[in-house]
Amino acid sequence: MNFPDALFPQAWALGAFLPLCVIWLWCLRTAPWQRLADSVQLNVWLGTIVLLVLVWSMKAGVKPGLNLHFLGATMFALMFGRQLAIIGFSLVLAGVTLNGQLQGHDGWLAYGLNALVLAVFPVLLADGIRRAVERFLPENVFVYVFVAAFFGAALTVLATGLLACALLWSAAVYPASTLLDDYLPYYLLLGFAEAWLNGALITLMVVYVPHWVGSFDDRRYLLNK
Repeated sequence: MNFPDALFPQAWALGAFLPLCVIWLWCLRTAPWQRLADSVQLNVWLGTIVLLVLVWSMKAGVKPGLNLHFLGATMFALMFGRQLAIIGFSLVLAGVTLNGQLQGHDGWLAYGLNALVLAVFPVLLADGIRRAVERFLPENVFVYVFVAAFFGAALTVLATGLLACALLWSAAVYPASTLLDDYLPYYLLLGFAEAWLNGALITLMVVYVPHWVGSFDDRRYLLNK
């Protein structure tokens, strides 16, 4: 993940800012800002952003653009919904990019492309999985935790890895053999690890601080069960 500036053609990097700005405008206009008017919810949102900046900064990789780190998209989307999660992830990526620039790494040219791949796509996918669970599966707390949180996190990470590989191959950055043999298989391990971590965190929050998880409705999943 986290593509450096020189990895993609400049037209790709600059062109990514157009759809990103449209998505930002949609998020700013439709996000449930009234939720952040509560100081507790605002602190949780900001605290999650800081935590994810630290998590994203801890990454492993051997070649430019071929690094791995926990994503956290499913957790953030389940907690605050897609608009606030996208805005939050945009701030996370800004923090990571600024930190990299201060350390002498590449700057902001690839920010738009990174935001689309690492923020917009996984958040919308995680939210779509949650909506499908609510529509097609039984209203049960275990279904919410295991399908929306656990398997949803694994699927989101794997799909993000596939998208990243597709972009790297389409731009002729790396050959398909390198991506399929040396990069994509690690997403299976990362997806499994993130599924366990995400499932555990969501379970703990649902049990002890359910008001932190905006998509969890006590009346839907617990009342008369």
